[in-house]
Amino acid sequence: MSRQDRQTPPIVVLTGPTGVGKTALAVALVERFGGEVVSADSRQVYRYLDIGTAKPTPDELARAPHHLTDYVDPAAPYSVTRYREDGDTVLDDLAVRGKIAWVVGGSWHYIQALVDRIEPPQVPPNLALRAELEQQAAEQGPEAVHAWLAEVDPAAAAMIERRNVRRVIRALEVTLTLGRPFSEVGRERGTALPSVRLVLSMPRAEVYARVDARVDAMIAAGWVEEARSLLARGYDADLPSISSHGYREMVAVVKGEMSLADAAQRTKWNTHAYVRRQDLWLKRQPEYTWITAGPDALERASALIEPFLPAGREPPAPVPDKHCEGWPDDRRPQE
Repeated sequence: MSRQDRQTPPIVVLTGPTGVGKTALAVALVERFGGEVVSADSRQVYRYLDIGTAKPTPDELARAPHHLTDYVDPAAPYSVTRYREDGDTVLDDLAVRGKIAWVVGGSWHYIQALVDRIEPPQVPPNLALRAELEQQAAEQGPEAVHAWLAEVDPAAAAMIERRNVRRVIRALEVTLTLGRPFSEVGRERGTALPSVRLVLSMPRAEVYARVDARVDAMIAAGWVEEARSLLARGYDADLPSISSHGYREMVAVVKGEMSLADAAQRTKWNTHAYVRRQDLWLKRQPEYTWITAGPDALERASALIEPFLPAGREPPAPVPDKHCEGWPDDRRPQE
């Protein structure tokens, strides 16, 4: 059954660069209008990666139920295709219960798959090719495979960080297998779901300052110890889940390969670069309305959202004061 043949709840998309305050605004909107948050964050899906992914706090979870966070083992394969399947299950559930779906996060490929209905490339893994590309990256550095991607698909190379070897290799795998650029395959889509789409923004220098302060706060909260715990649990440092911004640096600190000061600075610089890529993508999306973070952001967002919501809806129900992802135990996505 296609998404268009299924009941769909009212959907509000709230995105923006890392560290801009999306979660706090989303929680305030849930408290005002009701509904539940559907996370669109490619790292918050993993268990045990809490500090470095800035998962919602216990207080935020108590105020607004969250879905698609903290339920995938770090060693388990996870893809955009699975995210959309899990997201569709959540949307079905919210529609039946008459709830608003607040799709919140900065992972644009997740938002595109779930809301824009962009079809993830249906290309099965080519293990031999992957092994060859992984060996090339190991021997010549990530820049080598990224340079190859830039030759065959400049658009994809511009949007994928060269240090994200897993995504670079997947883009090459799809391009070489289909004989078509990965970026073109990623434009194939069905009918987008009706939604209000908002970007929470602030001046770039302010975002950088917030990112830097957050990195320092995460380290003070025990980010290095969290990385040490992941290794102690037996998770390989090369897993895609642990190769995200900051975790590779914290693992290097644990292994004695990098000083904490260098790890903090590199994490800040890499996150700044990610913020720039997020901005680049968002500025190419004309269907989004931009609002500036600040004291009036809640009122501005509410004014844009209110006309979209169904009339006569019930007021938001109180949220239990406990960790709640909104998944009944017998309906939690299986790993």
